[in-house]
Parts: sequence; C-alpha cells; structure tokens
Amino acid sequence: MNLARVEQIAKAVLYEGYMLYPYRPSSVKNRQRFNFGVLYPEVYCDAQEGNDPCSMRTECLIRGNRETMVEARLRFLHLQIRVQRDSALPEGWQEAVEREVCLPECPLRNLCERQLAHTFAFPVRHDAEGEFSQELVEGVVDVSARELRDDLFTMSVQVRNTTLLEGSFVERNAALMHSLVSTHTILGITSGEFISLLEPPQGLEDLAASCQNVGAWPVLVGDRGEKGTLLASPIILYDYPQIAPESVGDLFDGTEIDEILSLRIMTLTDQEKHEMRQSDERARQILQRTESMPAEQFMKLHGVVRALRPLEEKTHE
Repeated sequence: MNLARVEQIAKAVLYEGYMLYPYRPSSVKNRQRFNFGVLYPEVYCDAQEGNDPCSMRTECLIRGNRETMVEARLRFLHLQIRVQRDSALPEGWQEAVEREVCLPECPLRNLCERQLAHTFAFPVRHDAEGEFSQELVEGVVDVSARELRDDLFTMSVQVRNTTLLEGSFVERNAALMHSLVSTHTILGITSGEFISLLEPPQGLEDLAASCQNVGAWPVLVGDRGEKGTLLASPIILYDYPQIAPESVGDLFDGTEIDEILSLRIMTLTDQEKHEMRQSDERARQILQRTESMPAEQFMKLHGVVRALRPLEEKTHE
C-alpha cells in the first residue's frame, strides 16, 4: 500500500467539518460538531433507537487468487476536552487526536477460511496539569472474504465501537468522548486489484451492486488507473479523488472554494481573529496561512483551466 499517494485525501476526510467558517468557538455551527463518520458506543445508539450508528461496514470486490495479500488500516479522531484558563474557549471545548489501527497483512485464503477479529483500545488519559482529558475508546475490526470464483472475491470490513458505558442515558457530548469520529478505512492489496464499484467491468455490474456498504463509500485512490488501494470514506467521493494543487491548505470543508473562504477570513474583525487564534492550533494555522498568503498564490485560487479540447465543427448539408 502506497500511503503517500492517498495521504492528502485521507487527511481531508479525517478533518471534514472539524471546524467551519468563521472558525470561532462562539459560532453556532461550531457548537455541535463532528457529524461525519461518528461511531458511538452501543448504549448511546440504543437510546437513539438506531438513528446514530455504532458500526460501519465496507464490502468490495477483489480480482486475485487465494494467495493475494490484503491489509487494512483504520483511522479516526479520538476527542479530548481542553481547558485553557483565561481564553475564549467555551467550557468543554473538544479537540481531536489522530488514531490509527493497523491490521496485519494476510492472504485472502485465511480470510475465506476464518474471520479476522482485531480488537483495539485507547485508554483514559489526563494531563498532569489538568489542561486536557481523554476518555476510553474501544473497538473491533472484523475482516472476512468470500471466494466467488477462481479469480474473484468479496472482502468485508466491519468496524464496531465496543466501548462499555454505565447507565441507559448518555448525553451526546459525553458519548462523543467515547466515539470513533471521522471513521474511515484504507485497504491495500498485493498481487491483485480492487474493482471499482462505481464503474465495474462489464459482467460484474450485479456483483458490484450487491456489495453492502453501510456508512462507508469505497473508492479507488492513487494515480488514475491504479487499483491497489481503496479508501472507504463516510463522505461520498468518486474514484481517484484529488486535492487541487492550487489549494495551499485544508479549510475543513470538502466542498470548499478556497478563494471565497480566504476572502471571508480576511474580513474578520480583530476580535474575531483573536478568538480564532485562541480556539485551536489548526484554526490558528488557517489564519496565519491566509494572512501571509502571497498575492500570486491568492490569484491562483481564482480558477484554472485543467484541459482543453477542440470544438467540434458542425457540418452543413
């Protein structure tokens, strides 16, 4: 798996909606955050009558053989509460720490014979000076495969939040502290290839349509034509998504128009910028990057022509 090729896309997915313009904690849209790819503890899901998930399922098609090697990586954000004295932060302000769970590489033969169950846990953590606290998160990744014919397999990956909580009622912000946020998986393959579920080869359309994906949207990533890496994202993407080279940094909005957002950031008042600097390291980076952006770089955000094709001439009879 060539992670360097997918790192930008995976990071964009990880921080989708992390903080939105105007990037201030006092903004209404930033008071209830982390709505993408959240896997809550089961007790909270039960209380919501299934409206909020505790699991995510990815299913894909693989062309290979029983010795084809596959690997999986789970990525998510683990929230922590930060308390910064004499700051603009509201009480209980949530930040995020990146988490990654790497499953051992194994042949499809093993996954066809027996499901792999990989458990993980990130324990309670409290800063000695009382500036942040982080709660327990536990989960399991179940991986299995099924042989459809000699050269074709389905592979299933299910991620479950197994964190146990006491009591039958848990408030959302408390549940988020025990949740997997922006959950997504990256799948890699050696001596085989993933099959696009969006544009499957002729004859495989029905099999592609039968793949059951719940809370995940698997697409091919890397250079166009490569079929060795699959990203299962909670956000709908096309095969081979790319970050525009003109974009100088993430603004936490996958549908972002960098020029407009940059202009809006420049118009913030001094008080709004102060609050933005005080809120979060990632917000501070956005402000610093925008204020120091060279004019020539800003002009590149206005638009670009990717390709040209000749205009077809109409023939007159």
